[in-house]
Amino acid sequence: MLDDRKLAVLRAVVEDYVSTNEPVGSKALAERHNLGVSPATVRNDMAVLEEQGYITQPHTSAGRVPTDKGYRLFVDRLSQIKPLSGAERRAIETFLAGAVDLDDVVTRTVRLLAQLTRQVAVVQYPSLIRSTVRHVELVPLAERRIMLVLITNTGRVEQRVVDLPEAVEEDRIAHLRAVLNACLDGCGLSRVPETLADLQARLPEEDREMAGTILSVLLETLVERHEEKIVFAGAANLAGDFTVGLRDVLEALEEQVVLMRLLGEASDSSIMVRIGSENPYSGLHGTSVVAAGYGSGDNELARLGVLGPTRMDYPVTMGAVRAVARYVGHILAGS
Repeated sequence: MLDDRKLAVLRAVVEDYVSTNEPVGSKALAERHNLGVSPATVRNDMAVLEEQGYITQPHTSAGRVPTDKGYRLFVDRLSQIKPLSGAERRAIETFLAGAVDLDDVVTRTVRLLAQLTRQVAVVQYPSLIRSTVRHVELVPLAERRIMLVLITNTGRVEQRVVDLPEAVEEDRIAHLRAVLNACLDGCGLSRVPETLADLQARLPEEDREMAGTILSVLLETLVERHEEKIVFAGAANLAGDFTVGLRDVLEALEEQVVLMRLLGEASDSSIMVRIGSENPYSGLHGTSVVAAGYGSGDNELARLGVLGPTRMDYPVTMGAVRAVARYVGHILAGS
């Protein structure tokens, strides 16, 4: 266990290395930080930190840099996450509130996170499985054709054109629309099949064939679009941080499964930070991931976060991820 003075030295090493991208020496630390001790004492403390694996000496440099273990202790002992300024919060709220639909929300969010953190931003679409039905619309297009529109509580809109077995009057379509909404309003999408299991049999006989056609398309829509979808932005931000290993990182970003695993442990109640070798994919052992769930209350919809070098500004990055996750959750909850 490190005492408070050595923790302060480690914190100073991390902050200086993040700021300068240069190995940090004891004399520079003593000059730049109010540690209250001599350079010789700082040098002795750095020797202890190196012996315990929190910092290391790269090549023949006289300075030291943090290890994954050092970054982990730094993050775990953060006294506070750097909050965004009032101007930054207002800018985020205005920018995200201007979105016109779910795709726009996700696109704006990933761009915003990349700009705020200067890292690669990753945003997961709300899963249909985690969503609930807000409304079902049946729009007549022709005598034997309608548009089926499924709207979820997350703002996701699924549309299908349905060819009916016979011409149907609009009042019969309106009746089926009312029945569907009465059954499905607020229903979790994973429960829709069982909720609709016996609906067709309860309808008037003349509407059962029409209803069967529409219901089969509705259920097919849920099956077809159950996959998770992730988008990212800001890959160019990595260019200056990786002299080696950049190709592995870019390949990992193209793999949806890898990105899903990276975000997988984040929840709406806390910020997840995975540093270097803690990441499950070996190609990302030079990177860190900061992620959080977004949603409203206990209803986590999906996850978002950023990926960058282990030499990242953790207090700023964690503050940005937390703030953006909260704003996205509020916007989708009110959509």
